[in-house]
Amino acid sequence: MMTDLESSMATIIAVFQKYSEREGDKHKLKKSELKDLLHDELPCLIEHVKDQAALDNLMENLDTNGDAECDFQEFITFVSMVTVICHEFFTQGDE
Repeated sequence: MMTDLESSMATIIAVFQKYSEREGDKHKLKKSELKDLLHDELPCLIEHVKDQAALDNLMENLDTNGDAECDFQEFITFVSMVTVICHEFFTQGDE
């Protein structure tokens, strides 16, 4: 039986693969695949990012190697950043 953290890690991998396998290189998210992933899997985040230019900017910032795609390492960096921001948001009242 997997621990909560192991299960969460497996879910992140599965979500990445669910979208990356749709077209082209199955180890990378094309812009359209990343956009679908964000809309489907992070609807609350997307709701707050109504500006298309901001979404395009996010994609460009994620693409650290400049290949116009998001590989798993770039995706994990994004998930980590969003998780840190969410953690900070939810712990602000604890101090």
